[in-house]
Amino acid sequence: MLRTLLHAKLHHLRVTQADKEYLGSLTIDEDLMDAVGIVTYEKILVANLDSAQRFETYAIPGPRGSRVACLNGGAAYMGSPGDRLIVMAFAQVDDAEIMNHCPKVVRLDENNTIIAKAY
Repeated sequence: MLRTLLHAKLHHLRVTQADKEYLGSLTIDEDLMDAVGIVTYEKILVANLDSAQRFETYAIPGPRGSRVACLNGGAAYMGSPGDRLIVMAFAQVDDAEIMNHCPKVVRLDENNTIIAKAY
């Protein structure tokens, strides 16, 4: 049996931009994606702590070191610059892997700098 478990989480990612004319997705600084193992075009679940909205989209890399978090296309209607997001990605894990599975989770400050590894 496969179970769906959290494999990556960016906690308190701050929205830096919103681009309603882009075709869709969430642009994230590639350094932050690497920190938790999110890959380009991976499906993500996003929870906006300030608007209480949740939505699914996919991740695309932004420039390294930019600390960008840009809501694009339809996702741009789900938040505004300054909003705090929780970005989550999940993996299918078989029973043999469950005991050793540990998600990569980081907490970010208001400038999208990693301040702690949550677990």
